[in-house]
Amino acid sequence: MEYEEIHNISYVRDGHERQKLDLYLPPKGTTLSPVIVYIHGGAFMYGNKETELIPKRMRDRGYAIASLDYRLSGDATSPAAVEDCKAAVRWLRANAERYRLDPDRVVAWGESAGGHLAAMIGATGDIKEFDVGEYLDVSSAVQGVVDYYGPTDFLQMDDHAPPGSQMHNHANSPESRYIGGNITEHPDKVKRANPMTYVSASTPPFFIAHGTDDHLVPFHQSTLLGGALKRANVPITFHPVVGADHVFRGASVEQRQSLQKATEEFLDSLWPMKASE
Repeated sequence: MEYEEIHNISYVRDGHERQKLDLYLPPKGTTLSPVIVYIHGGAFMYGNKETELIPKRMRDRGYAIASLDYRLSGDATSPAAVEDCKAAVRWLRANAERYRLDPDRVVAWGESAGGHLAAMIGATGDIKEFDVGEYLDVSSAVQGVVDYYGPTDFLQMDDHAPPGSQMHNHANSPESRYIGGNITEHPDKVKRANPMTYVSASTPPFFIAHGTDDHLVPFHQSTLLGGALKRANVPITFHPVVGADHVFRGASVEQRQSLQKATEEFLDSLWPMKASE
């Protein structure tokens, strides 16, 4: 199969150096490609759009993948990263015809900090509070979310962490740096950065996967979000990876295969027809 890659596309005109994306396009076909907006992890402090975790295999199923960079906490504090991700979604929709993308089939997929941002995009939908910049007449909503081990309520992380975990209730934690102050002293900022704050009946379906022995982002963070989605009657697929740590370290081959299959089945369930058709 012949794939096309286009790198370092600015999704904000004359913007920050990190407001860029890479496009991984499937072989050209007769139909428009659904889009995975992939958001890398890195504790809101590091990481980039070239991560090896990009699910490039999904091109074989007809998906285009837009892997994003966004402003990190050293560049700008919350909600800058959310604003960037939503700006990228708007840019993709506005330029969908050029790249043969389906503007009605867009999924946010993220891992760790990127999972948090994917959940924020999904939960905020067309809430205009986080839409800034260009293409403001274009929706930044997505039709589904894949959230791998993302944090949700920063203030509950330490209370439910396994022994030996990274702690978060201090001024230099990734979450404190992300909101621009110690999370214990700024509950209002923590609430604004919590996807559960925005969950409603109009929130799109979620797929959440998390290792049950995660020492960086406690498993409880995903159970919190899952509960909020269920209470709002949002369709949710919850996939615990028993015994796995962060980034699914320690997961068996069978567990990883099961996760991949479940994720693909979730994505296919979102559309009237399968992405590969």
